[in-house]
Amino acid sequence: MTEIHKRYRLTSNEEPTDEMLQALMEDVAQAARESSAKAEAEKKRRLQAVAKEIEEWKYTAGL
Repeated sequence: MTEIHKRYRLTSNEEPTDEMLQALMEDVAQAARESSAKAEAEKKRRLQAVAKEIEEWKYTAGL
C-alpha cells in the first residue's frame, strides 16, 4: 500500500488528483496480482494432492 493509499479514502469529500487515482489503481492492480498468484498456487497444491490420492488409490487397488 502506497502512502497516497494510506492518506486518501474514497469516502473523502475531496476529489482525488490524477496522481492519486493512478497510485490507487496501481495498488489495486498489485493486490489483484498477489491474490491471483496465491489462488493459482493453492489450486496447484490441491491438484497435486488429488493426484497423489489417486496414485495411492491405484496402488492399493492393484491397478
